[in-house]
Amino acid sequence: MFVHNKRLQYTVRVAAPNPGLANLLLEQFGGPQGELAAAMRYFTQGLAEDDAGRKDLLMDIATEELSHLEIIGSIVGMLNKGAKGQLAEGVEQEAELYRSLTGGGNDSHITSLLYGGGPALTNSGGIPWSAAYIDTIGEPTADLRSNIAAEARAKIIYERLINVTDDPGIQDALKFLMTRELAHQKSFEKALHALQPNFPEGKLAGMPEFTNTYFNMSQGADDVRGPWNQGAEWKFVETPQPAVDGGDGMATVNLPDKDAQVWKQMAMRTLSNPTADPLTGADLGSGKTQH
Repeated sequence: MFVHNKRLQYTVRVAAPNPGLANLLLEQFGGPQGELAAAMRYFTQGLAEDDAGRKDLLMDIATEELSHLEIIGSIVGMLNKGAKGQLAEGVEQEAELYRSLTGGGNDSHITSLLYGGGPALTNSGGIPWSAAYIDTIGEPTADLRSNIAAEARAKIIYERLINVTDDPGIQDALKFLMTRELAHQKSFEKALHALQPNFPEGKLAGMPEFTNTYFNMSQGADDVRGPWNQGAEWKFVETPQPAVDGGDGMATVNLPDKDAQVWKQMAMRTLSNPTADPLTGADLGSGKTQH
């Protein structure tokens, strides 16, 4: 059960309308790193979770993300209030109205015209929100790592948004939202490490002869060694050769006799002639003539 409290989780104070900034903030409303994507990711994970602790964590954070969606949507609505009235009533001259909407080259005129200045479920480029943003795989050790990365990406977007506004009230609200991304990262990290073992993800172990092997596949003067490819844990293969399993590196399949016969017929029918040099449309277009 969800119960809506009409007060925001954090007090928002907007100094003045700014349609361009409103459009940028849509990135955290309907964008891939935004609050709706986060809420839906954790909500769907929580519904499928059998562990009581993780289920409670996921549902708590999912619900908080919806409150963050409300904060961002409220800011967007307030930043668009001036443009919304001007659009609806048509009281400004065309050129002045367009200049106010574009906000110094921003695409806010698109979302303003389509959605009347309201918070649209799009990103800042006008692309509609998509469930494809949700990358849940149904394995807690993988999903928690993905959640940590999602919170980190959202934190970076908030940093960038903070840097493009000088409105102290908006900066304050965005700093709160950014800080909550950090808190969620910490919770997800703790939940991940409360599940032991948590690596490798899933049930199956890797092939032991390849799990701790590093193949130097990008060779050149700037090869760098570090804890990711050196030390007692690692076997470093300087010049990997096909095939690393000791086979011949070729792909083969055992076909039943009837399938093999049909395949040979097809192969003969589609055989190319490497000695042919026919006149083609490209040749005709280039002015080449056949002698």
